[in-house]
Amino acid sequence: MGIREFPNGSARGKAASLGMRRSPDVSPRRLSDISPQLRQLKYLVVDEAIKEDLKWSRSVEDLTSASVGLTSIEERILRITGYYGYQPWAASCKRDEHSRESPAPAEAQMQAGAEGSGRVNRCCWKCSVTQLKKFFWGVAVVLGVCSSWSGSTQLAKLTFKKFDAPFTLTWFATNWNFLFFPLYYLGHVFKSAEKQSPKQRYRECCRFFGDNGLTLKVFFTKAAPFGVLWTLTNYLYLHAIKKINTTDVSVLFCCNKAFVFLLSWIVLRDRFMGVRIVAAIFAIAGIVMMTYADGFHSHSVIGIALVVGSASMSALYKVLFKLLLGSAKFGEAALFLSVLAVFNVLFITCIPVILYFTKVEYWSSFNVIPWGNLCGFSVLLLTFNILLNFGIAITYPTLISLGIVLSVPVNAVVDHYTSEIVFNSVRVIAIIIIGLGFLLLLLPEEWDVWVIKLLTRLKVRKKEEIPEGNGDIASGLPNKTRRTRPSMSSFAH
Repeated sequence: MGIREFPNGSARGKAASLGMRRSPDVSPRRLSDISPQLRQLKYLVVDEAIKEDLKWSRSVEDLTSASVGLTSIEERILRITGYYGYQPWAASCKRDEHSRESPAPAEAQMQAGAEGSGRVNRCCWKCSVTQLKKFFWGVAVVLGVCSSWSGSTQLAKLTFKKFDAPFTLTWFATNWNFLFFPLYYLGHVFKSAEKQSPKQRYRECCRFFGDNGLTLKVFFTKAAPFGVLWTLTNYLYLHAIKKINTTDVSVLFCCNKAFVFLLSWIVLRDRFMGVRIVAAIFAIAGIVMMTYADGFHSHSVIGIALVVGSASMSALYKVLFKLLLGSAKFGEAALFLSVLAVFNVLFITCIPVILYFTKVEYWSSFNVIPWGNLCGFSVLLLTFNILLNFGIAITYPTLISLGIVLSVPVNAVVDHYTSEIVFNSVRVIAIIIIGLGFLLLLLPEEWDVWVIKLLTRLKVRKKEEIPEGNGDIASGLPNKTRRTRPSMSSFAH
């Protein structure tokens, strides 16, 4: 038995009918004769089998109203019979009427969506405009870096014909670094809304050296080593220009990027990248091939060794700066370079004097010195360092690095018309290999992830195109069969 019956059920039903009041909301189906039994449903015990039968025999309305929470048997029966005015469809009707009477929220949502899409389009337009501006500024910075670097190299070569003193030229050009912080402060005055006095700005930038600022101890422990490295880098580069042509010098100096990666991997424990190891191998192979291009003469070997030493000092400068001082803001970098000029004046000035009196770098009189060439070289080198350090504020760092690579063909063209350089196959291959290694070093760290994403997108598109073509072929096959079937049936008849 599914439901347990009570003895004398009719007597109890009469007593219940006499003792209970009739609800004013009578069912439209007039089931008043079974109303006492319906009121007594909560006292009944239902077997599990009946529950399963009821669960599987739900009507469509029960399924649609499941989200409202009508799960008990009493509520189901009341919903089916409509007893006590239980009409769940009234709520849905009210919702429909409310949605018909008040379409304003939907319109408001559409208006809000339109406004939101308009804002998104404006933001995309602004982003595209800013990216275009940044790209055009990047092109201007690349041209500035290329022209200033190649121009300073060629002007140094021209200067040595009348003034054979590379260390004195290095000392003279380094003194111009003192202009870094004044030029930065002028930019700060014109650009920033909150103006600060030079003293306030200087104290704020001095925090880069520590809590106590630029003390004497900090000057000798943090600034002096970088001043020595700066002088060695420029001196070895200029001394190499005396030995070999400017094309080879500019190409070989591009190897400093590979040396920076190797030192960062060893000292700073940077991420290992196979592509950059390949780029470093390309750089070393290019150095060897460049040496072989001139037949391993002592003159060219010394010049190549000087350029490689200059690139190594430059890489050591960058890695030690990141290790000891970290990253610097624009004002802090400008102050640091100005401090290097102060160190150069105080402690490096004695070396050109010693070289002059020992006649290692000797000139007859000050009238013979080509001051125009010296000042032009210093201005171009200062411009190059300004663009290299502060160009990141207006464009991408990768574009700035491309300017150094583009200086190689510029120097090659100039050397082709001004000197007796021979571009044999070995030299051309060495230039291409070193340039390719430099470009590989410009790849971002997550370039392999981007390539994998691009390849997966291409594969997904191909997979989407192939099923569409198969669908068209498959859709054409039934049509052919449908066309052939009537003809076959008519032929049979």
